[in-house]
Order: sequence, then C-alpha cells, then structure tokens
Amino acid sequence: MNATSAATAGAVTFLWLGMVLAISFMEAPLKFRAPGVTIPIGLGIGRIVFRALNAAETGLAVVVVVAVAAGGPSAPVAVLTAVTALLLAAQLAVVRPRLNRRSDRVLAGEDLPRSRGHLYYVGLEAAKVALLLALGVTVLAA
Repeated sequence: MNATSAATAGAVTFLWLGMVLAISFMEAPLKFRAPGVTIPIGLGIGRIVFRALNAAETGLAVVVVVAVAAGGPSAPVAVLTAVTALLLAAQLAVVRPRLNRRSDRVLAGEDLPRSRGHLYYVGLEAAKVALLLALGVTVLAA
C-alpha cells in the first residue's frame, strides 16, 4: 500500500476508533448516572448523539474505503476494510432502526422491559472496535 494512502487510512481509522470508544463505551452508559437524567431524557440525548456519531462514522468509513482502494491494499487490509464497513452498514440498516422504534415507544410513555436490541448493538460495537484496531495496525504495518 502506498505511504500516503496508508497514513490517511490509518489516521482516519484511529480517529473513528476513538470516537466509538468515547461515545459508545463512555458517554452512553455514563449519561444515565447523572443526577436528574431519566430514561426518556437519556434516550432523547442518546438518539441525538448516536445520530451524529453514525453520520460521522459513515463519513469516516467512506474516507477509509477510498484511501484503502486508492493505495493498492494487501488482502488483509482489503478484507478488514470491507468487514468493518459491512458491520457499520448492518448497525445502521438493521439494529438502529429497531432501537429507534423501541425508543419511540418509550418516549411515548410505554413501559417496556429491557431491550436485547441494545445488547446486539453493544456486541456489534465491540466487534467494530476490534476490527478498527486490527485495521489501523494492519494498514500502518503494510
């Protein structure tokens, strides 16, 4: 892979990784521990924050894909890039819409049991963190 593409893909991958770690694994659980934050308020904040995160992730994914494609990637870099992009697409197309429908119901006042959908999202976030770390290291080592 050429040096410019590798540097760009590596930097953007680690930026993306940092954003996911900060929002998904720090902000999201901590907001519910703040005094006065109810479940509806936390959900409302979370929807706004995750909408912004997912928009940023989409843009960062496009930059990584373009940089990798332009750089003549090795097979491992190409596979990690594709799998990471597909995982993000699955989160946005399958899991997030279900979570949004559920949060709509909670915000409308329905009393619902805990959601397993959040566990799927967290599982996919953990997988994405591992993929981003592997991609960043692999692209910079190539």
